[in-house]
This record gives sequence, C-alpha cells and structure tokens, in this order.
Amino acid sequence: MKQKIMKEIMQQMLPYLDNAQLQKLQEILGHSLYNYEIFGKVAEIEDDSQKLIDAFVYAKRIEGCSEKTLKYYRTTIEALTEAIDKGVCHMQTDDLRAYLTNYQKKHGSSRVTIDNIRRILSSFFSWLEDEDYILKSPVRRIHKVKTVTNIKETYTDEELEKMRDNCIELRDLAIIDMLTSTGMRVGEMVLLNKADIDFNERECVVFGKGDKERVVYFDARTKIHLKNYIDSRTDEDPALFVTLRYPYTRITIGGIESRLRKMGKDLEIEKVHPHKFRRTLATMAIDKGMPIEQLQQLLGHKRIDTTLQYAMVKQSNVKQAHRKFIG
Repeated sequence: MKQKIMKEIMQQMLPYLDNAQLQKLQEILGHSLYNYEIFGKVAEIEDDSQKLIDAFVYAKRIEGCSEKTLKYYRTTIEALTEAIDKGVCHMQTDDLRAYLTNYQKKHGSSRVTIDNIRRILSSFFSWLEDEDYILKSPVRRIHKVKTVTNIKETYTDEELEKMRDNCIELRDLAIIDMLTSTGMRVGEMVLLNKADIDFNERECVVFGKGDKERVVYFDARTKIHLKNYIDSRTDEDPALFVTLRYPYTRITIGGIESRLRKMGKDLEIEKVHPHKFRRTLATMAIDKGMPIEQLQQLLGHKRIDTTLQYAMVKQSNVKQAHRKFIG
C-alpha cells in the first residue's frame, strides 16, 4: 500500500519537478512513511490510456509516419492495454515482459515479430517519458530480441526468363519487367499512372513509405514491353496497370500477388511474390559492385542496415573476393 501511495504521489508531481527533485521526493517519502502502517483503499485514478495513445499517434503523424504505420502503432499498443488491466502510466517492466512472453506463446510468433512489438512499445513509453507522463520507460530494461538471420531466397536468371516466356498477357510481362528492373515495392507500383513514366529517360517517380518521393529506373527491355502493353489498351483509366476485365480499373496489390502466386504454381517455381523481385535486384546490384549507399537510395531505405538485410551476397563472390584481395 505504501509503495502504491508513493507511486501515485510521484506520478502526479512529474510535471512540476525535475529528475533530481523527484529522486529527492522519493527518498523523503520512503523515509517519512517507513515507520507507518497504512490501511484502507487508495482511490482509483481515472485511466487516461486511450487519450495518451491518441496523443502519441498524433505526434507520430506530425513526424511524417504513414497512415499504415500509424494504424500498426495504434493496434499494437491497444492490444497491450486490453491484455493488461492497468493504465499505461502504471505499467511496469515485469508486466511488459509477461505480455510479450504470453503473446509469443499464444500466437506462435517469431522473434522478429516480438521484437517489432517491443520496438513500438519502446517508442510509445519513451514518448510518455519525454512528455513527463511517466518517470521512466518500463521498456528500458527489455533488450532487443536476438533473431536468427536467414538468407532469403532470390530468383535465378532461369526462373525470371521462365516467367517472362510463359506470360500470356502483355500486362503480366510488363509487371514482371518493372518489378525486376526497378526493385520498387508493389505498393509503389500500383499507384503509378501512365503519365508518370518517362520513356526517354527510362525512369519514373514513385511515392515510397512516408510519402517520400524517389526516382527509379528501368531497362530497355522493360521500356519495350511497357510500351507494347500501354499501346494495346483500349480503356481510358490513367493507371499504369489495370485489371484484365471490364471496367478495367487500377490493379490492386492483392491482384498482383494472386497473379504471381498462380504463375509460380503453374511453373513450379517456389515462393513467387512481388517482394522477392526487390530482393533479387538488391542482391544482383551488390554482386555487380553497386555501392551500398547508391542501392540504399535506389530502394528508398531510410537506414543502410535495412539495405544490407535485403542484399544477400553470394558465397561464390565472397570466395572470388578473398582470392583477389587476400589469397
């Protein structure tokens, strides 16, 4: 009971005292209440967790986070408040550790997923600390979750040619070429319009995560197949890629994923999905000597660590580099 009262007092004094003063107050309270027994019930303080979550999301929106990211933040934090019967200002490190452990057991989540949740909670509670809603973030003592780095697969040259050779529709051939030569995200590609394509320079501007603009480039083969596809269309939709059937509306991410998945199944190619083209381009660029900083800009990554995760350097090239520079 004593500890609860001390915590309530400290919580309410946060906006008015600095860290040194708060520490002194804690010492004085502990010393003053040491010889006293306290009975009774502490009045419940109104839980303002939802208001704080809303304020955090507003702050992140101002910082430029996308609506998709904001939604992920909100659902992750609200899931925590539903699982723990405490206001966010009263949650402790042990509460969060137990939550992450139970979440992993219940959902069978990977370490990567659990660390993503930890990072979001860390961002939220650090914000609460910076805004003087809490004294110290309870996530501080929860360290990064160790994950196993798996070398993810890329397409071979043979698989890419096999997909191209078996495209019946001009649109599908153009989609494969665009994904292969630009390395753009599928979400970026579905937003493109025909007017966005500069055929002379073989480039286009895409809007990446956080609505950041960047220029991507495509090769001569993509230019030819893309022009053939656009010239074959009879619709008036401005979208670069549209559905194959009337009313010929802008194709969705799900539509592309479904089409590629079926193609992979028909050709017996494992794990055919849009993101694998992006990873393939990154690996190919690194293998051919593209500086990592330039690849980072091409892929639209904020942090170079993210680029390094995409780029799987082939072991054969490591062997050749060893012979060239060392052996």
